[in-house]
Amino acid sequence: MAATQQTWAALLLPLLILASHVAPITPQSSRPISEREWRAKKSLCYENIDNGLWGWHCRSSNIVRENCALRCVSAACYNEIYGNDPLEEGEVDIRRGRQFKYCVQRESMGESISGKSFDDY
Repeated sequence: MAATQQTWAALLLPLLILASHVAPITPQSSRPISEREWRAKKSLCYENIDNGLWGWHCRSSNIVRENCALRCVSAACYNEIYGNDPLEEGEVDIRRGRQFKYCVQRESMGESISGKSFDDY
């Protein structure tokens, strides 16, 4: 019984640490996320990935790291823009990058995309 409790604790501890270090963008702001806030958020995501909080997979290559960082910034927008077609090695997709950033700005103000409210995510 004690071994089972230790196993659960070992599994839950990284999730709790991750949840405490990656704060979602708070919806309902009166203004969109600023460029400074955007850079700070993405920088914190890279730091968390580099510290192993997103698992070894997110550190396996630069493009996987970038996909993880975008998911960290906004899982809802990542799923909407990149979900079925993540970035691949060597790919530079300026159009989707702009769509993602616009999505995050809308999300930061509590607006919706695809008919969904960001409060539903």
